[in-house]
Amino acid sequence: MALDFTEDCMTGIPHIDEEHRMLFQLVNDVNLDLKDGFDVKEILKSLLPQLVTYADFHFKDEEAYMDSIDDPELPIQIQEHNAFREKVSSISFENLSDEEARTAMQDLMQYISRWLYHHILGSDIMIGKMQVIPAKGTASEDDDPFAFTEKYLTGIGFVDKEHEKLFEIIRNADELIQDDDRFDKYDQIVAIINELKDYTEKHFSDEEEYMKRIHYDDLETQKHAHEAFVEKIKSINLEELDENQTEYLQKLIEFLLSWLSNHILKLDKQIPST
Repeated sequence: MALDFTEDCMTGIPHIDEEHRMLFQLVNDVNLDLKDGFDVKEILKSLLPQLVTYADFHFKDEEAYMDSIDDPELPIQIQEHNAFREKVSSISFENLSDEEARTAMQDLMQYISRWLYHHILGSDIMIGKMQVIPAKGTASEDDDPFAFTEKYLTGIGFVDKEHEKLFEIIRNADELIQDDDRFDKYDQIVAIINELKDYTEKHFSDEEEYMKRIHYDDLETQKHAHEAFVEKIKSINLEELDENQTEYLQKLIEFLLSWLSNHILKLDKQIPST
């Protein structure tokens, strides 16, 4: 399957977008050679090392940029980049028959393709866009980051109601952080995360069914973005959360609110109402 570098993958940061575009091209080159029956050993000698080397260059460049703008998501990005490196380097093609090597290569490229899409749509599009949640009592009503305002309306009744519910769940998480009367909030945090995951999956399913019903051209784009977001929620580290509840949840809230706001404004508002 060819990877299409579409508008939803654009971060708005020119050099990062160009590097992502190059990664897509390199992935497509490997997949095309596999499809055309090229010798796997030749692919291992040329195209795959080129792809891995360029990915490493891109990760370092992206991390340097995030560091230069003090992006709070940098530590998470570094973790995700390192996980990719470890996964790719763990694959061995030694002592495999040609058929086994081809199957292993196809599996690896499926992983790389999926990871790249999800990483861009779940993490990279948020570079430089993270909202900073005001401290308790410092935000005016007009600056309330959890307010579901008119700018988010799509004109599709059930979609707007479900978006508003998601904002409400994220607000509840923030209110839990601000509750100084509770010391150990782990159980309540987990309950909110589970509610968010369940309701998000319901919303995405409802939204995708609507887009399918109206034959919306960008349905697949939306599906990729939805999958990336759900995967992000499912990857929440509960042990790390338990060790530092307030800081972890604060960062999570900032990501969730920023991603949801960006997704609605950039993609959902393009969905036609009928």
